[in-house]
Amino acid sequence: MLERVRRLAHEVVKFGIVGGLGFIVDVGIFNLLRFAGDPGMLEHKPLTAKGISVAVATVVTYLGNRHWTWRDRARSGTRREASLFFLLNAVGMLIAVGCLAFSHYVLDLRSPLADNISANVVGLVLGMVFRFWTYRTFVFKRRPDEQPLDLTGAVVEVTESTKS
Repeated sequence: MLERVRRLAHEVVKFGIVGGLGFIVDVGIFNLLRFAGDPGMLEHKPLTAKGISVAVATVVTYLGNRHWTWRDRARSGTRREASLFFLLNAVGMLIAVGCLAFSHYVLDLRSPLADNISANVVGLVLGMVFRFWTYRTFVFKRRPDEQPLDLTGAVVEVTESTKS
């Protein structure tokens, strides 16, 4: 049991480091596109700048997770993995946006602090948990010879009824 928890914790730490690098890439590119130079290349196009920065950060996090976090997992094809990764990453982003929208428009908490807490704390944490679980479950699957694990890292006993 302790070994399973240690392996899961190791994955979580690697996932966090890759995510942190992705965050730095996202924020760095966004700010370079908006504010580097006079005027910035996309100074008056914040959504375009954000779209570009998120796309580059997503590529960085895909590569980091594929080649470091879950490098020992079976490869199921780059097209399949990348498509699922980008799709699930978008859902994770929608979780953060949903938290912001709920806080801002439903709860009427409209201060900069409230917006940052709802989007960049609550939304980021919920999106991160969602991404970690879905990436390890659907994108970077276990090798067929590995024993299946539940969310806590405990071995799941496979029976005829759980195979389908």
